[in-house]
Amino acid sequence: MSMSLRDQLLQAGLISKKQAQAATRPQPKKNQQQGKPAEPSLAEAARLAAEATRAEKLAQDQARNRQQQEKAEQKARRAQVKQLVEQNRVAKVDSEDSYNFVDGANVRRLAVTAELRKQLINGQLGIVRCDGRYEMVPAAIVERIRERDARSVILLNTAASTASAAAEDDPYKDFPIPDDLTW
Repeated sequence: MSMSLRDQLLQAGLISKKQAQAATRPQPKKNQQQGKPAEPSLAEAARLAAEATRAEKLAQDQARNRQQQEKAEQKARRAQVKQLVEQNRVAKVDSEDSYNFVDGANVRRLAVTAELRKQLINGQLGIVRCDGRYEMVPAAIVERIRERDARSVILLNTAASTASAAAEDDPYKDFPIPDDLTW
């Protein structure tokens, strides 16, 4: 059998019996990480991971709640617009005369009388879209609808009144534009 390293060193005289016994005794543990930050223990690492997971879940829940609140607010605004339109719309007329207007890229038309056409042109009436239908409502109601949902308002002529006021102050009002002039 082979001798242990300790026995071989003792036999060769490289160490004394006292040094051999000191080497076999357990050494008191010293902090081997002097100068280095202590690594978190396993329990602390688990706690930190749990806190991170909890914070992430809280952020997701808050985002989901905001989305649900926004949807509820939109639904309430749509209901308010629908109620305003139904309570204040001008009754539909059966007429062969129609008023053409643009909605996006499409030209739409509503049956109107001469009086309704005049009110639409002067800005006393406006056209709004509600539930896929086009309705004529008074200008004051159109403004209230615009506050709630601007996309519902299709037409409200206000430029006609400002154009007539500007036409009075226009220095070139006496000079008509030729028909064959292209801009």
